[in-house]
Amino acid sequence: MDEGQTTFRLRHAWGQWKQVGAGQTNSEFMDVDVFPNILDYWGPNGMLFFRNTQVFWEPYKNGDSNARIAIENPGASGDAGVLSDRVELQNVRGRFPAPDITGHYREGRSWGYVQVGGALRYIAWDDLLPNDAFNLNGHVWGWGISVSSALKHGNNNTVHLQAIYGQGVENYFNDAPVDVGARTNPGNRITPINGKALPDLGLVAYIDHTWNDRWSTSTGYSRVRITNSNLQAPSAFHIGQYATANLLCTPVKNVMMGGEFQWAQRHNFTDEFTVDDYRLQFSFKYNFSYKVGG
Repeated sequence: MDEGQTTFRLRHAWGQWKQVGAGQTNSEFMDVDVFPNILDYWGPNGMLFFRNTQVFWEPYKNGDSNARIAIENPGASGDAGVLSDRVELQNVRGRFPAPDITGHYREGRSWGYVQVGGALRYIAWDDLLPNDAFNLNGHVWGWGISVSSALKHGNNNTVHLQAIYGQGVENYFNDAPVDVGARTNPGNRITPINGKALPDLGLVAYIDHTWNDRWSTSTGYSRVRITNSNLQAPSAFHIGQYATANLLCTPVKNVMMGGEFQWAQRHNFTDEFTVDDYRLQFSFKYNFSYKVGG
């Protein structure tokens, strides 16, 4: 863990030559322009937000319109649920034999843009305990489809929208839990349990409004819903909701200040646990730069 350390944090490091690019940058499944003008660092839970190492091909680009397809570094997490303390499951390990395949197409116009993205992945796991009565090897396919947009209404309003549905693509979300959950496999004594790529739904709806040259507001709502597997614990994450509203001021160039109200709610799988969280955030930001030479 890097907590408490002054570790260098690499965010973007990529390059492109003509139609081909490689490195670490935003996943081709996500749309970073969905992120609204808010103070909260983490942002809406229901949007896709994942920087990943990748190799991409961009066969089409025209202004704000483009198409990309990529192979990305795979990875996922699993939840053994109520059976997590069983010895048999302590020796099951995840394996990713193929890269994730992602891509998007964006059509940009004077009124904004619409982007459609997709992801396909293969998630496997191996049973490393060879001499017991069970064979817990298995695999699932994960996939996801995203539609996002920024719609402009005049010069003062931008509406950010995104809807995502898929299975086993939770780690591409800004704030969603595990990709695979354990479930029963009735009638199979050799493999009594297997894994399920958990269905996930993400929604984002925000509006950025500029009052004048100094004042602006952003407000909206986001949501994540997971369809849990039947062996996940009652305390497993099921639904998360998120909303914010702010008032920001830019009194002079390179200075921003303002306040923001934030609300979040978590609802568990079956134990009826629901909790609300409220926060007020006040921030001040000053941007500066210094150029040496040229």
